[in-house]
Amino acid sequence: MNIIIITAIVSLLIAVIFLAGLIWSIRDGQFEDDYAPPNRILFEEKKASKNK
Repeated sequence: MNIIIITAIVSLLIAVIFLAGLIWSIRDGQFEDDYAPPNRILFEEKKASKNK
């Protein structure tokens, strides 16, 4: 019975760590660029040509 309590506490601790990481990344602006990623695959970038 003790192992169930220990596993529940450990899993809740892991969930809180992931929630804190998610909140930190949202506040840091990780998910603010919602325009560029879908359009990045549509347009080719011009590559600089190297002189040989």
